[in-house]
Amino acid sequence: MAMPEAQLVSKDQVTEDLMIIKLECVGNQFTFKPGQYCTLGIQGTERAYSIASSPHQEYLEIFVELVKDGELTPKIWELSLGDKVSIRPRAKGIFTLKSDYKHHVMVATVTGVSPYVSMIRNHLNSNVPMEHTFYVLLGASYCDELVYDQELQSLSELHPDIVKFVPTVSRPNEPRNDNWSGLTGRVNDIVKEQLDLRQLPKTETYIYACGHPGMIESVREEVVEDGWNFIEERFWKE
Repeated sequence: MAMPEAQLVSKDQVTEDLMIIKLECVGNQFTFKPGQYCTLGIQGTERAYSIASSPHQEYLEIFVELVKDGELTPKIWELSLGDKVSIRPRAKGIFTLKSDYKHHVMVATVTGVSPYVSMIRNHLNSNVPMEHTFYVLLGASYCDELVYDQELQSLSELHPDIVKFVPTVSRPNEPRNDNWSGLTGRVNDIVKEQLDLRQLPKTETYIYACGHPGMIESVREEVVEDGWNFIEERFWKE
């Protein structure tokens, strides 16, 4: 049986090496839980990508970072609208919302924000009886890499009791960040500060980490030892 396909319907190149693509599944009903990932392929080369869209959205939205010597992302950059990629028929992953908890501290670098965007979009589109609060701590080297910052900032203003957004850049003195006036430093270095600031109860809080392996390692070492509930998503994409 042939591998299911998805057709490229939109591509938005945000920086030289960051792009948001939207795919329409062809002839099959692809289902997923917010936070899961899909496996895309071109000419037999496959990689896993977290899904940024919510299940209620029409298209599958993927936030991709170019790995210039990688096997797959350079091919994604060359795709034209209407081109097709393979997509494995089932989404995978256990990096999903821990719905028994009220507070969700979501730590990310760059493309690692994708599963959180999916979870938050889904929550705001659902009639969920339990209250949830999402604290998105998003880090990048440069402010133009905080790709979902406008959406997250808008949601934090529209739903201040539900979404709290804390972006930070780690190279504030470089010209590319001349217009940046927010927090500075690596995102893993502000996690404990934010936990102390929010005074969140450990029994009602889950901490998530997705993105650069070094960031994940740092966050895990800091919070697990301190008794926090923690889950990580780690696969390196190319």
